Amino acid sequence: MPVGLSLRNVSHEFGTSRVLRDINFDVEPGELVCLLGPSGCGKTTALRIAAGLERLQTGTVLIHGEVVASAGQYLEPEKRGVGLVFQDYALFPHLDVAGNIGFGLRHMGSAQRRQAVINALERVGMADYLNAFPHQLSGGQQQRIALARALAPVPRVMLLDEPFSGLDVARRAELRDTTLHVLKNAGIATVMVTHDPEEAMYMADRIIVMNEGQVMQDGTPEDLYFHPENHFVASFFGEVNVFPSRVAGTVASTPLGDVVVENMPDGTKVDVLIRPEGLRIGSDGRDGDVLANIDAVRSLGGVSLMHLSIHNGPHVHARVPRPQAADKGGVVSITLDPEMTFVFPRD
Repeated sequence: MPVGLSLRNVSHEFGTSRVLRDINFDVEPGELVCLLGPSGCGKTTALRIAAGLERLQTGTVLIHGEVVASAGQYLEPEKRGVGLVFQDYALFPHLDVAGNIGFGLRHMGSAQRRQAVINALERVGMADYLNAFPHQLSGGQQQRIALARALAPVPRVMLLDEPFSGLDVARRAELRDTTLHVLKNAGIATVMVTHDPEEAMYMADRIIVMNEGQVMQDGTPEDLYFHPENHFVASFFGEVNVFPSRVAGTVASTPLGDVVVENMPDGTKVDVLIRPEGLRIGSDGRDGDVLANIDAVRSLGGVSLMHLSIHNGPHVHARVPRPQAADKGGVVSITLDPEMTFVFPRD
């Protein structure tokens, strides 16, 4: 089976600003890939080029093995077999739900079109809203209709641009779950743009982290969280404790102890990054242990965040299971989890 969507050596400029720099990635049928990065990193531009909403300048775009954009070729968005879901829903206010979903199915006969509309609504749990108008629906319901409209023509590729960012927390979680199940059951190659790492890890089979128009790392959520390739990726997936250091032999010293360093010359300036859950907290300190005062403890649901001041050292954060969290004013020992500790050359 051909790859669902491929971008090959795609670069793009707006005026003198280069927003994409030699972007390459594939999305298989049934795979959900998130483009993740800060605002302005180029992820939405890449999505728009894939959709045909932005003219390709350099590179090639293929859908199911067919070239839809290259230096001398451009296929219109409506002919690419692409479903689009935007942040702002983009529903027609003067059309009811049936009219909105059926708008892209005008090539069908009326009976076939109506059945396709009903099928799409059933997939997103909105079968009872066939005759409702957009203004009668909540934001989450409108986004479900937008998803149904994109699914109704049975697209080869689905593209979603920050589809949940306009919703409150509860609606966002509910719609994420619905969208994930609908798309996986449909077996469509899907690309979703987001700036939210938690959302990307919840939704994606693979995450492509972007910054300043470049791919920083492409991998599974587990790869990116436990095996980041650079400082940017490691810090983008949540808070980290950062310690400047220098390689001495095969170690880099930190206030929490020495960290083994591989494949870096002696004397290299580095940053040691340790995730809060990489600090193992003990209640009984022994000779030689690193000790810290508990300044504050904040519950984050199933875990607690501990604010700690290392004796004769800096302030750090540790994330621990709630039963393990001790009270403010106490003293704890700290050891490091090597799997949650990363060393990168200092930029």
